[in-house]
Amino acid sequence: MMNYLYKEGKKEKPVLLLLHGTGGDENSLLALAEIIDPQASVLSVRGNILENGMPRFFRRLAEGVFDMEDLKFRTKELQEFLDEKAAQYDFDRNNIIAIGYSNGANIAANLLFEYENSLRGAILHHPMVPNREASLPNQKDVKVFIAAGVNDPICPQHEATDLQHYLVESGVDVTLEWENYGHQLTMNEVQKAKAWYENTF
Repeated sequence: MMNYLYKEGKKEKPVLLLLHGTGGDENSLLALAEIIDPQASVLSVRGNILENGMPRFFRRLAEGVFDMEDLKFRTKELQEFLDEKAAQYDFDRNNIIAIGYSNGANIAANLLFEYENSLRGAILHHPMVPNREASLPNQKDVKVFIAAGVNDPICPQHEATDLQHYLVESGVDVTLEWENYGHQLTMNEVQKAKAWYENTF
């Protein structure tokens, strides 16, 4: 069972799936959804793992070292959760746009690495490559926006460019934007994401 909140918006709009960073919860990114598309439905989820009392979406063995078995299990859990909520709230399962930050962006990316048609698109703030051994399904109609920090100590630049490469190889249309900052989520990148979203969907 995952803790979450659901706010219904306009039927024809995408459902924004909000996935917080380490230590966040289902309230952390609500302001972001409000900026990106105030009319969209929102499904905001809290990660099921606790690391020193801080919620996360999957375990890690060290900074930047993922527990791959747990990542696989938690990604499947999230995929099934989305199927379940689409049925429960009667929204279009094929019209979900993920908005993830850091750990949340990583599990959103892994949905695309593992499952065809899991997401229609994604806004990934400061993501890493979730699984370098993966062979990705065909994601040819998927659109992804990546925001990365030039001086990000947690997600070095090659993580963003490598992720872009993996996604493009699987058919995803990727836009990568750089910020001259570190790992923090900046209003500037949120505004860039909003402009991208409005042009894309």
